[in-house]
This record gives sequence, structure tokens and C-alpha cells, in this order.
Amino acid sequence: MNFAAEQSSSGPLNLLLLLAIPVVFYFLLIRPQSKRRKEQLQMQNSLRPGVRVMTTSGMYATVVAVDDDGVVLEIAPGVEARFVKQAVMQVVAETDGADDELDDDAGGSGGSGDPDDRIDLSKKDAGDAEDGAKEAEDAETEEGPKAKAAGKTSS
Repeated sequence: MNFAAEQSSSGPLNLLLLLAIPVVFYFLLIRPQSKRRKEQLQMQNSLRPGVRVMTTSGMYATVVAVDDDGVVLEIAPGVEARFVKQAVMQVVAETDGADDELDDDAGGSGGSGDPDDRIDLSKKDAGDAEDGAKEAEDAETEEGPKAKAAGKTSS
């Protein structure tokens, strides 16, 4: 009998927990997501030429023209590309000289100016060609016994 009394008192508590879970999900997941979606849509609809933006792929660009469903972005001086509005992730605040710093570092003229800090990606380096030839010779000597063994089994 005591067992039956404990079950009847936990019934309303279980029902209350069952009803509370969807309410918690609404306030913690659904409501903030819909709020972010509305803000994103408002930002995309308020785009105008001259605004600096960042795309969803992380590319910084300047808005050149805006259409109904698309936007033309200048991703480099003289280089324009057409994107859908949904590709614009955020409007970037104008910072004085921040882009110039990045451009200088990428060009190698800014920063510390030490040529040892730069990486040469050209294929014209003769030292790399010699290293590649040595690696090829090493690979041939390692494969030599294997190739001979394979030749003996096929004969």
C-alpha cells in the first residue's frame, strides 16, 4: 500500500517535468536561433554600396551593387564577384589602416622586414632539385631488393 501512495505523488511531478522540457527547449534553443536569423536577414537586406563585409567563407570585400537576391562584391581592387545575399555573414566595422597592415605583411614589405621570415615557394631553387634527386635515388635503392625479389618470382 505504501508503494502505491509513493507512485501517486510522483505522477504530477512527472507530468510537470514532461511539460517543462519543451518550454526549456523553446527558451534556450528555438527563440535565440530565430532571433539570430531575423537579425541576419535584416543585415542582409540593409546592405548598400560602399559597405565592407565578410562572407561566410571568410573573405573580406566591399559591396559594389545590390540586387533583389544578390550582391556584387569587390574582393580585390578591380576584381568583382557576384554573391547571393546569404553569403554575407557580417558587416565589418571600418578600421583605419588594419587592411593596410595585412596587405603589407602579405607583400613582405611590412612587418620585421627580415627576409629569413619569408618562405620561398618558387620551384627555381637548385638546392631543392638536388634534394629531390637524392630522395629519388634513396627510394630506388630501397625498392631495389624488392624489385629483384619480384623479378625472381615472376621468372
